[in-house]
Amino acid sequence: MHDRGGIRVDTGSENEVKRWVFPRLCDGLHEIAHGITAPRHTLKLCGSDEALRDALPDRWELQPGNYFMIATTACHDAKPLPDGYRLQVDRYDAVSRVCILAPDGELAANGCAAETMDAFIYDRIETAQNHRRKGLGLAVMAALGAARRSPATPQLLVATEDGRSLYAKLGWTVLAPIAAATIPIR
Repeated sequence: MHDRGGIRVDTGSENEVKRWVFPRLCDGLHEIAHGITAPRHTLKLCGSDEALRDALPDRWELQPGNYFMIATTACHDAKPLPDGYRLQVDRYDAVSRVCILAPDGELAANGCAAETMDAFIYDRIETAQNHRRKGLGLAVMAALGAARRSPATPQLLVATEDGRSLYAKLGWTVLAPIAAATIPIR
């Protein structure tokens, strides 16, 4: 939802209540940063860590840098899942969630995506440490990409440093660095 020059996502997870993403510094980012005093809120800026740090009160703590990326190729093709793993896809309106469960029922990998009229956005693509290097992340991306209704809609995501390297090999391009900050839980 548009909010004071940025996009607000009400994530409601155990780690994060709300997240704002701003394409540039603006009065709205300053207003939100100065108005929030509780932890579990995240501010993200398409820009440098230094620019975001300069805009925030001292209670905010910078997080590791990320990258705003766009896909330059079509959906990814995934190999079959390893024996015993199973894929589950849930869809709620324009939001899709994919989970891959390990043979013992443990969550091995997951991710979400949402489609608007302007973009198809991948979010929270994660593979558990002990299930990496098995193609599960690619399987999550492929299953989410298959939920995309409009092939003309640009595919976007925010990647960590490790993710940036992986996504670049899959044909994604960095559009901008993303700086992020939260108020730590004390």
